[in-house]
Amino acid sequence: MLTLQKTSDNCGTSVDITGMPIEQLLEKEWLLTNTRGGFSSSTVVGCNTRRYHGLLIGALDPPANRILALSNCLETIYLGPGVFHLGTAEFPGKVWPEGYLRLKRFSKDNGVHFYYRLGELELRKSVYLLRDEDTAAIVYEFGEVAQPIDFTLHPIVGLRDFHSLQKVTAKIKIKSVAEGLLIHHDLPDSGFDKLTAGCQLLLNCPGATFEDDSQWWYNFLYRADKERGQDFTEDLFVPGYFKCHIDSPTKLVLWANLSRDYKPEMFILPDIEQVIRQLAAHRNEISAPAKHDKTLEVLYLAADQFIAKRVIANAQRTTILAGFPWFADWGRDAFISLPGLLLATRRFDEAKSVLVTFAGAASGGMIPSRFDDYSNVAHFNSVDASLWFINAAFEYLKASGDRLTFREQLLPAVISIINSYQHGTLFGIHADHDGLITAGDGSTQLTWMDAKYEGVAFTPRYGKPVEVNALWYNALMLLAQYLTDTGSEDKQLLNTVRTRVDIVRKSFCRLFWNESWGWLNDCILPDGSFDATLRPNQIFAVSLPFSPLSLAQQKAVVAIVEEKLLTPFGLRTLSPDDNRYCGTYTGHQSERDRAYHQGTVWPYLIGPFVSAYLKVNGSNGKTKKAAARFIEPLLTHLAGDGCIGNICEIFDGDPPQRPKGCFAQAWSVAELIQAYLLVNNPE
Repeated sequence: MLTLQKTSDNCGTSVDITGMPIEQLLEKEWLLTNTRGGFSSSTVVGCNTRRYHGLLIGALDPPANRILALSNCLETIYLGPGVFHLGTAEFPGKVWPEGYLRLKRFSKDNGVHFYYRLGELELRKSVYLLRDEDTAAIVYEFGEVAQPIDFTLHPIVGLRDFHSLQKVTAKIKIKSVAEGLLIHHDLPDSGFDKLTAGCQLLLNCPGATFEDDSQWWYNFLYRADKERGQDFTEDLFVPGYFKCHIDSPTKLVLWANLSRDYKPEMFILPDIEQVIRQLAAHRNEISAPAKHDKTLEVLYLAADQFIAKRVIANAQRTTILAGFPWFADWGRDAFISLPGLLLATRRFDEAKSVLVTFAGAASGGMIPSRFDDYSNVAHFNSVDASLWFINAAFEYLKASGDRLTFREQLLPAVISIINSYQHGTLFGIHADHDGLITAGDGSTQLTWMDAKYEGVAFTPRYGKPVEVNALWYNALMLLAQYLTDTGSEDKQLLNTVRTRVDIVRKSFCRLFWNESWGWLNDCILPDGSFDATLRPNQIFAVSLPFSPLSLAQQKAVVAIVEEKLLTPFGLRTLSPDDNRYCGTYTGHQSERDRAYHQGTVWPYLIGPFVSAYLKVNGSNGKTKKAAARFIEPLLTHLAGDGCIGNICEIFDGDPPQRPKGCFAQAWSVAELIQAYLLVNNPE
């Protein structure tokens, strides 16, 4: 049974484990994040099912260079003649140990909590991830102890790049220091992984003694990686074990800290009670704008997990991570997400920082499509990220009223983008003779439908994509409105923009509206032919603040999208009527990439769909009730069908539409927030 329930410190989610099959339990995940791009994640029974699961994944160069430091712990209780394991792991052919059989309940609030019962002995294991540092606390709280017990804790260490897998050939060493146990790679040699150079894991368990018993444990199996057609087994290092004797109520804490080039003064043992209070205070602060709406609280707390810091030119800036467990910060995702994650939640200073961060990294009138996983290097491979930046910048102005920042730091970037797109920039991006934006060729993947494997672009939308030109029209209209409303003295710029608006509106309706089918063409090819494939990209031509379409055309778009593409969890990327439709997202990367935008459901699209639906049908009690039904399944998913308290990246196109991809995706959460507020707010 899954419930959204109020806990003592903030809104939390609880899962009753009793009687639930292990196969079902292994599909329920949890996530804790810090502000550095680091995180902690596993399943509700503590069994890691993917290479990205671990109790401490830290970022050596926040939010990049992420290292899986502490994978898991195996705890054992010796009670009289009985031996009881609390941990759960999977190996080829078996799940062992089966600690989940003694697990009664799981809950998540400012940490995650596992509730065990062994006869009369009750034990709560909690995991907390500290903010602003790569430190995890694993806390064991023993209740009344009727009979003395011995407790041992084996830390299971990865200390490897979080994208890769570890093997026994890795040279990992341990060293006792005054602050605890230091675990690190041996001196560099020909096989040394430069990514982990100098990184060290410090373990400290006050109240317990450490027994040196270094060994490798082989063939941990990750079923999620196996399903994705990837390598799925790895070897992990166990340095020994901590042990203690317990004969009264006890709280035991294992501290894990990841750092580069460790020095004794770098880590001061925190006070666990203060840590818990600080985490609870932060959650209360984040959820406060939700105004006692339990579901909105959970959404706002989910939104917070994607907000991180990145150092640009020696200045710390806010950024938005696209998704956990594997994405870093992507421009397109950041700007689509920003209104829901930061403006709806009234985090205006952070929204400003995100916009300034990306604007400062712009080049040639283009906003970065992403930052590198291992550095601050900006990558440019997108035609729409810059246009989404413009929309987000104006949304920021509207929500915050911060005219000074907009005028001095954002408007120059907006004008630079528009001029560059008009006259030409990277990847052949330019305004054609009809005023519409054209870009790319058959080998590029510049739109959000960008899956490509071994040189094959599975959705080669080059030329004039429909959503790109809807964004282009919207950008021109936003700038024209701003210049008019502020009484701009640059009359030449205003007249130029107005002229472009008129040309683009006429060309858009003439080229994209397909009278035969009653929907918008998805793309106009360079030779003038068109691709009339029924895709959800056309919904943006209705949902954006300004639409070039007539009201009748907008209604037709919403109607066909609802009829052919809407599912309980978002919009399909291709109609099931199309012979290229792929109903399941599974298998090797080539198979998954083929299905990624050929029928797979994207929950983030529910936001623009609900916005468009209310826009053309009127926002009243009846239409809001209908729209509420559209988002109800995603709210159920939020409560625990996947990553508890979060929304995944994608779902299968076919029923039962299993969650796939990233288990926590920024724009999925952001657009559900937007849709939820549209449905539930009286304004």
